[in-house]
Amino acid sequence: MAKAKLYAASGEFKNEMDLPAVFDSEINKVCIYLHIKAILNNRRQGTAETKSKSLVSGGTMKPWKQKGTGRARSGQNTSSVWVRGNKAHGPKAHDYFEKVNKKVKLIAFHSALSDKAKEGKVLVFEKLAFSAPKTKDFLAVMDKAGLEKRNALFLIGSKDANLLLSSSNVPWVRTARVQDVNTYDLVRANNIAISQDALGELTGGSR
Repeated sequence: MAKAKLYAASGEFKNEMDLPAVFDSEINKVCIYLHIKAILNNRRQGTAETKSKSLVSGGTMKPWKQKGTGRARSGQNTSSVWVRGNKAHGPKAHDYFEKVNKKVKLIAFHSALSDKAKEGKVLVFEKLAFSAPKTKDFLAVMDKAGLEKRNALFLIGSKDANLLLSSSNVPWVRTARVQDVNTYDLVRANNIAISQDALGELTGGSR
């Protein structure tokens, strides 16, 4: 059974707790790779494009005769060897979209959660909902919990709205709703912090 450290809302360590079964899944690195590759490819715009020979403004007349001028032979001034000519073998706009089926996504997501739990990188708080959005209060809780200040991911539930505002000015924190987080977010995070309410939403949802 995967375990995680449980902290009070003040950041004080209480004890260790058992994580739900999804944190104890078999780690499938192939599914993780396929899902992350698809996520990153689907973020690409695919709009890079250069002008081909037919798109460059210029004439099609031969600049000079083939022989006898002492210069290199040339067919037209839209050639790629000419200044302001076309770009030879340049990029073309195209769609990078990749489809990954739901089963692979689910296996990848559970594998990423299990991998972080196995490394001891999952922290659970009894509550992460602040009465008011204050960065000072948020940092005080994190300091008391001893959270490493490097690339931390906070998963919030529907009742943790003020946490997003409290952590928005902290450069080493990324905050995401449990229904929006994906495998790439989990893998790139150094630590994953989640409230017990958000943990219930994460394991009780459609994932």
